[in-house]
Amino acid sequence: MRSINSILALFSREFLITYRNFADILSIFLFFLLGIMIFVFSIGPNSEIFNQIGIGIIWTLILFSNNLTLRKFYQDDFNDGSIILFHMSGLSYEIIVLIKLIAIWLFFQIPFFIIIPIATILLNIEIFNIKIIFLSFLIGSPILTSIASISGSMNLLNNKNFAIGSLIVMILSIPIIIFNVGMINASEEVIKAQLSILLGILFFFLAITPWISAACIKLALQNK
Repeated sequence: MRSINSILALFSREFLITYRNFADILSIFLFFLLGIMIFVFSIGPNSEIFNQIGIGIIWTLILFSNNLTLRKFYQDDFNDGSIILFHMSGLSYEIIVLIKLIAIWLFFQIPFFIIIPIATILLNIEIFNIKIIFLSFLIGSPILTSIASISGSMNLLNNKNFAIGSLIVMILSIPIIIFNVGMINASEEVIKAQLSILLGILFFFLAITPWISAACIKLALQNK
């Protein structure tokens, strides 16, 4: 019962912090929309080009937007000692990581389901491709969150060079970008196969992320 109360308290805390720092969320979405507009103005009103590269543009900007959330994972809690208090309340570091994953995905990824339709309108993407974008984002966004969690925890070991965490995110996200972009103008069988591969990648990262991030947090605390 104590653990359940600790989990609920941690999740409520994440919600309150996100609510109070709503400007941070707004800046991430503004970054995404401004990036879309830059591509629209630079390429021009060519719907054929946008149908071919539109999903690549959207996923690239989603990837860059996720880099802005890296410090939201563990850095602040690590600096003020909150993460130690969470552990002392009866939660393992793996559970703390899992709660953080769920909270970040809900607060920073789910709102993209509102922003992406605006992006598809600006890029004049066909309805069929819009469905693919939504489906692929539903699978791909937890993967990006897991990768950001791993990178954010690794940054605790080397918080003087924040660019390393961003580099890790981009390198590990390459397969996700490849499979999502490859769905455009592909046959139904190819789309199903690539979605299955993405699901496999998702389950893999969900399995390893709590353990890797927890290990990095423990090492960072020992060397603090």
